[in-house]
Amino acid sequence: MTEAAADARHDGWTSVVLSIALHGAVAGIIFLGWWRLQQRPRPPQPTLAIEATLVDARSLTAPRQAPPAPEPTPTEEPLPEPELAPEPVPAEPPQPTPEELARQQQIEDDQRAQAARQAAEAKEREQQSQREAEERQREEAVRLDAQRKEAEAKQQAEAKRAVEAKRAADEKRIAEEKRLADEKRKAEEARLRAQSESELQRSLQAEERAMALRSSGALASWVAQITARIQRAWIRPPSARPGLDCTIEVTQVPGGQVTNVQLGACNGDQAVRESIEAAVYRASPLPAPPDPSLFERDLQVRFVPAE
Repeated sequence: MTEAAADARHDGWTSVVLSIALHGAVAGIIFLGWWRLQQRPRPPQPTLAIEATLVDARSLTAPRQAPPAPEPTPTEEPLPEPELAPEPVPAEPPQPTPEELARQQQIEDDQRAQAARQAAEAKEREQQSQREAEERQREEAVRLDAQRKEAEAKQQAEAKRAVEAKRAADEKRIAEEKRLADEKRKAEEARLRAQSESELQRSLQAEERAMALRSSGALASWVAQITARIQRAWIRPPSARPGLDCTIEVTQVPGGQVTNVQLGACNGDQAVRESIEAAVYRASPLPAPPDPSLFERDLQVRFVPAE
């Protein structure tokens, strides 16, 4: 139970007790007035006058005979009936004196004033209790509103901190990813550079070796083998003349397979040229070089058949 509910309950019980006490006081004053009226001396009750006749008891025991009625004389008038005595009027109670009326009026005025004062005090206490309850309610509402605002501010601060923490974590993650990407890129560049340098070194070494082989006559020997193979595959046409001299551009792939043939300068006719091209394709695959470093995709062969 809250403090406001407890105060309201206490004020309710106080109002009930005050109301019971006020009604008890009014009832006591009414009873006191009634009791004082009962204690006043009552006026004497009036007595009734009764006429009686003394009669002998013996005459009551003897049979009663009705006396003979007197005969009326002609000259006598009837006697008038006796008048009955008037019934006594009951005496009215004495009227209270002006002092008693004033005192009774004063008592009643005091009772009404006291009742009005007690009612006003009770009403004032009730209003004061209501004002205090309303003030407590306003204070409670202010306290709850302050708590709500404080909780909202705390929640907003926590949300802001969470956003800042997330942004910082994202920035850190992005920076770390960028660092790793840079390291990976640099490593890849270093690998490619090393690989390129290694390939370049191998290429230089192969070139040096090929140059050494060419200078040693190995390349010329390989080209002579290719030329001899083409000449063996050539079918001389009838129009071929002695002193034939033609230059052949041969394109091959590793393994010696010929992919393209073109004739350069040639002193033969069209039939001779076509027969030489056919001889190159029939000679495919061409002989392999004695050293792989001597292999060349494009070769220039001088075709001079023997007579």
